[in-house]
Amino acid sequence: MSNPTLASFLLPEGFARPAVVAVIREGSVLTEAGRYALRSAGDRRTRRSTPYTGRRRPRAADPVVLVPGFMAGDASLTLMARHLRAQGFRTYRSHIRANVGCTLDAAAQLEERLESIVIRRGSRVQLVGHSLGGMLARGIAVRRPDLVSGIVTLGSPMLAPAAHHRVLTASVDLLVRLSRAGVPGLMAADCVAGGCARQSFDESQLPMPAGVGFTAVYSKRDGIVDWRACVPAAAHGIEVTASHVGMAVDPRVIDHVVTSLHRQAAASVTSVVEVDRGVTA
Repeated sequence: MSNPTLASFLLPEGFARPAVVAVIREGSVLTEAGRYALRSAGDRRTRRSTPYTGRRRPRAADPVVLVPGFMAGDASLTLMARHLRAQGFRTYRSHIRANVGCTLDAAAQLEERLESIVIRRGSRVQLVGHSLGGMLARGIAVRRPDLVSGIVTLGSPMLAPAAHHRVLTASVDLLVRLSRAGVPGLMAADCVAGGCARQSFDESQLPMPAGVGFTAVYSKRDGIVDWRACVPAAAHGIEVTASHVGMAVDPRVIDHVVTSLHRQAAASVTSVVEVDRGVTA
């Protein structure tokens, strides 16, 4: 049964909401967080036994901005950011405290954030976006390839934003009601059923610009969104075994993120060299 709050085009044919009981699978986030704790403890032991001069890793060229998912803030990606920094990446927060507002407004604020980082660091950035954060990342990459060298999305239902669990739909309904009641800074009806929703969705379907890497991480155990909506044909798809929420903390997923960032950074450097040589534009 469709929800009147959400526009029908957000749930195209071929995609579906996860079953009501699918949310039970999200309980594995406790195991995934525990796995991170064990990995961190092992890393600390290794670091203590390594001479100080051998601890530092080469600094990765492109800064990395992490973008949180729906109803989450930068704090939800703290553990991932910590591991990325240990691997030599310079990470930045998105400055999103709670991803509950208008998608277009959030994208505009994030775009300003990227502009300031690019000016400061003198290089394009890579974006790692969890769920809705990945959709924001993709939209900005399409509009501003001058700012973005690559994106990694984690469980982001770009092909069907409404192919999510009914628990999430209830949260969206609540935000819309509160917005109608006059609470500022929240998703309004236009964000999920009007022109704002249409613009965001249309941007998510546009082809990625040349020279911008695109990796989509998905899990068939995802209890929140339809995993099929998370793997656009143009993306380098990586299947993991994790819950939707757990993608942000599972070290096995984070390892894939690290590998993807390195791969996309290397491709970006190659692209720059080719442009300098006049091989391609």
